[in-house]
Amino acid sequence: MVSAVFHSPIDAMPQAPKSAPLAAPRPAPEPAPVVAKSVPRAPRDFSGLWLRVLPPVLGIALLILVWELVAMKSTTGFPTPLATWQQAVQVFSDPFYSKGPNDQGVGWNVLSSLRRVALGFGLAALVGIPAGFAIGRFEFLSRMFNPLISLLRPVSPLAWLPIGLLVFKGANPAAIWTIFICSIWPMIINTAVGVQRVPSDYMNVARVLDLSEWKIFTRILFPAVLPYMLTGVRLAVGTAWLVIVAAEMLTGGVGIGFWVWDEWNNLNVANIIIAIFVIGIVGLVLEFALIKVATAFTFEEVKS
Repeated sequence: MVSAVFHSPIDAMPQAPKSAPLAAPRPAPEPAPVVAKSVPRAPRDFSGLWLRVLPPVLGIALLILVWELVAMKSTTGFPTPLATWQQAVQVFSDPFYSKGPNDQGVGWNVLSSLRRVALGFGLAALVGIPAGFAIGRFEFLSRMFNPLISLLRPVSPLAWLPIGLLVFKGANPAAIWTIFICSIWPMIINTAVGVQRVPSDYMNVARVLDLSEWKIFTRILFPAVLPYMLTGVRLAVGTAWLVIVAAEMLTGGVGIGFWVWDEWNNLNVANIIIAIFVIGIVGLVLEFALIKVATAFTFEEVKS
């Protein structure tokens, strides 16, 4: 008897081959080190440096050459640049010595002159800047004071020195008065011009908003007039430093102007030349400082 063999449907389905056992994962290869490629540097352009350094050096060299030629041709003992340099080293070795009220180092003399300039200039700023705002703001005051300013401004500051000596009965306050009177005009004029050049639209907006005079001054006039005012301050300081030297020559006492005159009485021409350079350097420092201040407060319009 033949027995029949029955297969289940599951057995009839094709069987998938058995997968091989999974191999262990290989470690990721380490990245190769990045080697920085050297970029060749562009050669430095020294043309701008030469244009900034070479012309001043040539100018100073020309001055020394002319000075040396004048000293060689002089029959009155005019000091050479080398002799003046040696004297300057001796003078600045002890600039703050004091051997009496009329015998002090160049440092004390410069400080005394700067103190007089600061006092006279400060008083002129306290009076001149508010006066400039008032004259520029109100047409009545402008018409009233413009003739007086036009009349008194061209007068030499030293012409006011005898008036100061007569009124204040002293050389020091007379010198401060001279600085005051020569410093006040640039501040008044520049401040007034700045106020008058404020755009009329700004003032029309202030009228529409019914702003008080104080708000008009703080919100509109002062920011707009500040560059003009600082220009007047810079001109006033330069004028004051010029005038104080001449005033101290006439009044005496301690100061760089008196030091120049005293050295002339002693026929010490080398010290006079040293004083000239000191006056120029101090004036240059004052000018540079005020230009930096004016630049910091000057705003340029951004063009779209």
